[in-house]
Amino acid sequence: MDRRQFVSVAGAGAAALSAPAAASPQTGSRQRALMKLGCQSSPTSDKRLQFFARHGVKNICGYPPEPGQRGHATVEDLQRLRERAAKQGVSVDLIAPSFLASSHIDRTARPAIMLGQSPERDRDIEHIQNLIRNCARAEIPAIKYNMSMLGVLRTERTPGRGGSSYSTWRLKEAKPSTPLTRAGRVTADIYWERITYFLDRVIPVANEHKIRMACHPHDPGVPPEGYQGVDAVLGTVDGLKKFLSTRESPYHGLNFCQGTVSEMLQDPGREILDVIRYFGSRKKIFNVHFRNIRGKRDGFQEVYPDEGDVDFVKAMMVYKAVEYPYMMMPDHVPHHPDDPGGDQAFAFAYGYIRALIQAVEAMG
Repeated sequence: MDRRQFVSVAGAGAAALSAPAAASPQTGSRQRALMKLGCQSSPTSDKRLQFFARHGVKNICGYPPEPGQRGHATVEDLQRLRERAAKQGVSVDLIAPSFLASSHIDRTARPAIMLGQSPERDRDIEHIQNLIRNCARAEIPAIKYNMSMLGVLRTERTPGRGGSSYSTWRLKEAKPSTPLTRAGRVTADIYWERITYFLDRVIPVANEHKIRMACHPHDPGVPPEGYQGVDAVLGTVDGLKKFLSTRESPYHGLNFCQGTVSEMLQDPGREILDVIRYFGSRKKIFNVHFRNIRGKRDGFQEVYPDEGDVDFVKAMMVYKAVEYPYMMMPDHVPHHPDDPGGDQAFAFAYGYIRALIQAVEAMG
């Protein structure tokens, strides 16, 4: 959003504040914006929690301590995590397990689920089942995870504003380190079998304990013929639709990375609003990575939220319209040598997202 757009939005917000509240046909009063500013940066330490609190981040994805041989966080681990956050006025709304992360299969310490290796994958699935049960007892309502083999694929970083650099993907410049991963050739059928095997054993436990399971899409989408021998089936909108229909449940949904989904599209600025509306109206979005890009499928940069191809004001209004109630969090912020930990970039993103939430609330 450029300066002229910002002034226009600010004026609309001011007008909304001075005008009578817009009436909702359902409630007779102005529709509230239900989403919350959130973050998933780790570790969940006292220092990091204070950083969140200073910048108005009251809801987070938390990271329990590494479980070691046990393989999953205990109820006590999760309760201590919540208590530590609560001292800073922060709520742990979501956690990430110690595996099923967005890492490449060749570098993953616990690859059995994605490799389809039994009995090891059954052991790891049991750990996820136990984590679901423990989250229910500790009153943490959601878990985010990945079903990734290729991790986050990128080419060389490219220059950005103010001496920063942007994470970049240009398929035509990509040079995989090996023709195949250790998984060998993974066709779409094989990939779907492994996903279905997992969902058939995990989603019934999530249903029983009312824990939302939020899966991240594949980042980025790759060609239909695959990349390093892998057909990344969750790298298209149609793939995400099939994923959600594979095991219908109100507790089976998406960690909706808006940046990643934008990267799947040929015209993100035009198409992404309908995609948000599709999944949001079906209550399948359990968490949002609110990240902007410049470019399109097979060639993009991850930029600051105010300079990408997606109009974030319009996007936030769609989340409000579908009554999305969970976190809006930045991720993959630009890098700068003066900001090695990314705190400046995160702080900018927090303020931007919080202001957008307040603006669409005021617009009625």
